Amino acid sequence: MKKSVISRLMMTFVCLFFMQSMAFAQQDNNVIDEVIWVVGDQAILKSDVEAERIRAQYEGRKWTGDPYCVIPEQLAIQKLYLHQAALDSIEVTDGDVASQVEQQMNFYIQQIGSKEKMEEYFNKNSTQIREQMRETLKEQMMVQQMQQKLVGDIKLTPADVRRYFKEIPQDSLPFIPTQVEVQIITQEPKIAQEEIDRVKKQLREYTEQVNSGKTQFSTLALLYSEDTASARQGGELGFMGRGELVTEYANVAFNLTDPKKVSKIVESEYGFHIIQLIEKRGDRVNSRHILMKPKVSEEALIESINRLDSVANDIRNGKFPFDEAATYLSSDKETRSNHGLLPNNNQQSSLFGTSRFEMQDLPQEVAKVVNKMQIGEVSEAFTMVNTKGKEVVAVVKLKNRIEGHKATMTEDYQRLKSIVVNKRRAEKLDNWIKEKQKATYIRINPEWVKCDFQYPGWIK
Repeated sequence: MKKSVISRLMMTFVCLFFMQSMAFAQQDNNVIDEVIWVVGDQAILKSDVEAERIRAQYEGRKWTGDPYCVIPEQLAIQKLYLHQAALDSIEVTDGDVASQVEQQMNFYIQQIGSKEKMEEYFNKNSTQIREQMRETLKEQMMVQQMQQKLVGDIKLTPADVRRYFKEIPQDSLPFIPTQVEVQIITQEPKIAQEEIDRVKKQLREYTEQVNSGKTQFSTLALLYSEDTASARQGGELGFMGRGELVTEYANVAFNLTDPKKVSKIVESEYGFHIIQLIEKRGDRVNSRHILMKPKVSEEALIESINRLDSVANDIRNGKFPFDEAATYLSSDKETRSNHGLLPNNNQQSSLFGTSRFEMQDLPQEVAKVVNKMQIGEVSEAFTMVNTKGKEVVAVVKLKNRIEGHKATMTEDYQRLKSIVVNKRRAEKLDNWIKEKQKATYIRINPEWVKCDFQYPGWIK
């Protein structure tokens, strides 16, 4: 009984707040801000919609419809999930939120051009942007966890997938682009000691300039660092945990204590670094660095090409199989333990985690070579830049090619299964939203009602 009285009082308060906010927002027809929706006991402001519109613009998201209809509805759906998350005691850790905040900050800086331009655009300093972003991203992460809890682990049998495949009209079957499986052998050309010494000497000169106060570390990073992504931010990487950094870098960065000093030279698989501490927060560190990569000489490159061409000829002549050569001769740690088979590590690809690639997902240099090859063919040696940004020499073998086609059960079971799972999840979440709408108090400013909503249940 007491609970229902409290609920009615709270609802009355929300309605009053809604009307008072509307009245307060109007002064000489100039809108300061206004409450446009109320979902349960939570308000959605016009400023919330504008902020989301700006975020979407810089993240490259597009709206299928009027953003002033789509965005408020999306925010309202988020309120439904957040209310349920509070009831179910869903939580996210501060560390996970902090990591997402720094990634988003770095993304904005890269898109807008600099930290100063970002602050100018949002009319806030970095600390204010970060604090506002923290709450937004925390809510997004809670929504994702709540959705995962609602859909659970949907179990499908092969019979479920076959039934879907049988019932779907043939002209609605997804088209599967050409897919390939590729094996690779790579070798890193030998770098002359003189070139390594040159790089180290240059980094020591940069260290001396910073330690003597002659030049700012960030200025040198902007001008000379070969990590182009961080160089635009003066070498700053943002807050990262140990697991997000290569071991050699992390061991030094986490042991730095004086932000005015520069580390010793650190060698990693990316090249040679010098590091400066910016700030530590618990188990995360924000640092900046200058990366330099020793250059491969033309002679060393030609020598590696000739060596791998010789290996490729021996494979073609049957002296030893490609699998064996990849295991014992390749310098690529990720592929040599799997007979040179390239893994698809593109998380945006529907084939992520498999050995299959659509052509656009392959490294550009590999795709160019593989496109003209027959199954079982071994290429001539060619140069490419590996995932660590180093120039290497490679030969590849086309292990398999599946030409573009309409999806079939035999070739594309996993793809079809994924489609059915996503369909079931979407249906489950749609039904949950519709039921939640019925049990939730909703009020919309009349000026924001004339929309073709995805879920008509908002208007009662």
